[in-house]
Amino acid sequence: MREGAFGNAVELVCRECGTTKELGPHYVCHECFGPLEIRYDFPVITREQIEAGPSNIWRYKALLPAPDDIELSPNLEPGYTRLLRADNLAAELGLAKLWVKDDSTNPTNSFKDRVVACALSAAREFGSTVFACPSTGNLANAVAAAGARAGIRTVVFIPSDLETPKQINSAVYTENLVAVDGNYDDVNKLASEIAGEEEGWAFVNVNVRPFYAEGSKTLGYEIAEQLGWRLPDQIVIPVASGSQLTKVHKAFQELISLGLVDDKPYRVFGAQATGCSPVSEAFREGWDVVRPTRPDTIAKSLAIGNPADGVYVLDICRETGGAIADISDDEVREAIVLLARTEGIFTETAGGTTVGVLKKLVQTGLLDPELETVVINTGHGLKTLDAVTGLVGPAATIAPTYEAFVASGIV
Repeated sequence: MREGAFGNAVELVCRECGTTKELGPHYVCHECFGPLEIRYDFPVITREQIEAGPSNIWRYKALLPAPDDIELSPNLEPGYTRLLRADNLAAELGLAKLWVKDDSTNPTNSFKDRVVACALSAAREFGSTVFACPSTGNLANAVAAAGARAGIRTVVFIPSDLETPKQINSAVYTENLVAVDGNYDDVNKLASEIAGEEEGWAFVNVNVRPFYAEGSKTLGYEIAEQLGWRLPDQIVIPVASGSQLTKVHKAFQELISLGLVDDKPYRVFGAQATGCSPVSEAFREGWDVVRPTRPDTIAKSLAIGNPADGVYVLDICRETGGAIADISDDEVREAIVLLARTEGIFTETAGGTTVGVLKKLVQTGLLDPELETVVINTGHGLKTLDAVTGLVGPAATIAPTYEAFVASGIV
């Protein structure tokens, strides 16, 4: 590896036993099989340095495992998505102040472009020849597009029953889209086996996972910067593997430790669909472990029955005074329409889950309606049109006459 290939990152450290390991394509501790994550030795970093950077995630490159010249490598340049004040939705839900962090405007219309950008940087430095992933859809889209842009061969694995738009969104970028008969957990198991057998393969969310996961921190950095360098009081985040929630929390802690924002209490909430809600169930039952489940929900991008970061999500939500809740598929559909008709944002099923859980958290008194709240929209609704097909459509079909229009009752 070249000097400075990973910026201020210095080593990998096990979350469970603290064993350290040199930076490399490793993701589990050889001592206890716990997950590895990046440790940094940060220099002084100022707001001015960050604000002078590009309008994408590389404005935070000093806080990521990326080289100082990362902008010179072809990539999709995701991030710095809009943070929208959502007054109409706030009024509908009875909230004092609400923001939507809208990651549907990333290059492949989901937050996955962030994590893939960091994984791609690491894969280059490791000399990987194949860029790959198991995916519930959005990640497949992001890996296929990023690989095309970088000129690296990509192979992406998906459950065979994945929504058709997400399959097309990957196949358009790569000829190596592999549909596997099984759910995401089956696909992930296959990917882990291939990663152990094949040389030179960088599975973004398997053997380069520690680097990949760091990309989610940029969501937290952006929210703080876009709020004027301060943290929100409350944040609601969807939970699939749980990595996004744990990394947004890590981002907030890093900003505090570096003096870039004031230290203050904030509450972290997790959102799941009832058909795949092992973390929500563990929270509700007071368990310290997450029991795997077999997914059955329309929110397929959240359909991970054995979430890798589930126990860490539990810890963070409990420590910050937050909570984790789940809603039914019908409530997911209703929330998609609610967000679209109040704020003009068409979200995929994961975003519908998050907005629907926000509504439930307010109704059950778990979330304080008087505090400033941010909710994350992770992807665009055009990827999951089936979810609202039949729920919305023409209000009337009429003859092309004024009389017919009046008769329709829409006037």
